[in-house]
Formats: sequence, structure tokens, C-alpha cells
Amino acid sequence: MKKIIILLILGFNLKASAQETSVEKSFFSIQTGIGSGIGIWITNESKLTNSIVLRSEIGLENDFTVGDHYSNTGFILQPVLTIEPRYYYNLAKRNSKGKNTANNSGNYLSVRTNYHPDWFVINLEDNITKTADLSIIPTWGIKRQIGNHFTYETALGFGYRVVYLKDNYTTANVQNVDDAQKRNQYTPYLRLGFGYTF
Repeated sequence: MKKIIILLILGFNLKASAQETSVEKSFFSIQTGIGSGIGIWITNESKLTNSIVLRSEIGLENDFTVGDHYSNTGFILQPVLTIEPRYYYNLAKRNSKGKNTANNSGNYLSVRTNYHPDWFVINLEDNITKTADLSIIPTWGIKRQIGNHFTYETALGFGYRVVYLKDNYTTANVQNVDDAQKRNQYTPYLRLGFGYTF
């Protein structure tokens, strides 16, 4: 009987330990910093499994990698929508060493999908055609919590981007788009962000 009780206690302890290392169920944050460009984003991370979340973002950013489709325009802000499944692979290890795992403080692998719609671009001249683009970027990153609410994260990635051109698209460098209605390009990704978690 004593052996059964000991096994049950050990089983409950192991289950409790596994639950402690799970990602958070869901939380919102606001973040600023450098992503595809300098920007500000509202984010949500929602639990899918004990180690996988779906991160979603909506924000405004100045995209560094726009290429020549907004040439000579200066600092602009455009909307961005992002969906990013993240696999936090070291939460259990951090927890076993007594390190903080709150608000998914850990290392992760992800596939980041960004979409810049052609709804509006702040500080863009009226005669310049707005374009949309979609990028898919495999990413490695880390996120850490400072205090109760503040976080910082950094991430690196390299992926693929498609810029969707319009019939009336022209810039100083491109006058004719008869040869293509979209432009494909490889794109790097760097994230340095500071946020506040609600």
C-alpha cells in the first residue's frame, strides 16, 4: 500500500511539473522595436499545445525590405498583419533550473507569416501606388520577461517574400510591369523588441 501511495505522489508531482512548464494559455501585449522595420504591434499568444502557441500581431511599421517599390519616399508607416506558430523548445529545461518561464520566457522556433495590405501607407505621396506583400520566414528567437509585465525578445530569420504589383505601378527605377505583376525576393529578418504584457 505504501508503494502505491508513493507512486501516486510521484505521478502527481510529475504531472504538476509538466503543467508548470506549459506555455501560457493566452495573453496580450504591446511591443515596439525593430521587426521587418521600426514599428509598434499589438500581439496575442494563444496556447495550442504545452510547447506550441499561435502568435498573432497587428501593427504599423516602416518596412526596411520594401525594395524599390517605394523608392525615395522617406520614413513611411504601413499596416502589417502577422500569424506565427511558435515552438518553445526549452521551457522544461529553464523550469528545472529555476529560471523564469512566465509569459513564455524561453527560446523558440517559428514560421513567421507577414502580410502588408495595400489599405493605406502613412506619409506616402498620393501619386505613388500602394502595394501589398506577403513574406514567410522561418525564425529562431528568444524571449525573456523583466519584472512582472515587461518583456524583451530577439529573433533572426531568412525567408521568401512576394510583392504584389498593380497595373498602374511605376517608380523611378521601373516603368513597365508588363513582364510581371509580382516580384519575388529573398528577405532577412531581425527582431529586437520590448513589450508590456497585460
